[in-house]
Amino acid sequence: MAETILITGTSTGIGYGTAKAFTNAGYRVIATVRNTEDAERIKRELGENIFPVLCDVTYPEQVASLPQYVKEISENGWLDGLINNAGIEIVDPAELQNMDDIRSQFETNVFGLISVTKTLLPLLGTKENGQSHAGRIINISSVGGVIALPFLSAYASTKFAVEGYSHSLRRELRLFGIKVVIIGVGAVKSEIWRKDKLDSKSYKGTVYETPFEKLKSMMKSAESGAISEKSIGEKILKTYKARSPKPRYTFTPNKFFNWSLPSVLPHSWVDALFNGMLAIRKQEK
Repeated sequence: MAETILITGTSTGIGYGTAKAFTNAGYRVIATVRNTEDAERIKRELGENIFPVLCDVTYPEQVASLPQYVKEISENGWLDGLINNAGIEIVDPAELQNMDDIRSQFETNVFGLISVTKTLLPLLGTKENGQSHAGRIINISSVGGVIALPFLSAYASTKFAVEGYSHSLRRELRLFGIKVVIIGVGAVKSEIWRKDKLDSKSYKGTVYETPFEKLKSMMKSAESGAISEKSIGEKILKTYKARSPKPRYTFTPNKFFNWSLPSVLPHSWVDALFNGMLAIRKQEK
């Protein structure tokens, strides 16, 4: 019997690559997208094992419809895996970030993830009559959920929240045998790079201009060496299939310098590293 997996945010990038890896491996994949054009495209591209569903994770009524959809698609009525991937990123100096943009990131990256998880937990195995069933949850976080880059304060805050939620959830869902895994990704070739505000004019002529320009250059360089959506999808599939997965995995290019080293250095050393890279220094008055 084919396992049923639900993946949020599958139109491009990590979500698309993951949906493709799972469908190719024979899983039945319920894939959330936000418009009919994307639903038709991924159905056409990914074939008979993909089941697109229109669901914006910030819309409670759409999230509430997911369990019924799972019951219709799943061969046994249960959900075997939930991969919370939907997310948005906005890059801007903290002082200049729009509060609506900040709230939007939290609504998608944090509250949407929590809403989807709460709604689907019964089908993952918390129902009283589901004691023999234990699904698995993978929450897509970021290197930025542990190491916060300058100018990504709101985005980093959402990913720190995802990390905290996931650790707490993992510990309590042991009651049901449901495993919760965090995957922290670094640079991945994705539309997220083209949806940010790197070309915003809001910082022009301010003290943020020089470091922000350096950040823009650094991020564009990172994109050129980023992990492909195919590669990250295969890594997430391998993690899902692991018999005894670790609580957290990090997948990023140049892992030693982008993760291993800064994650163990004192905060003051990491501050100095970023300050040097981005020419962040106190301005003379």
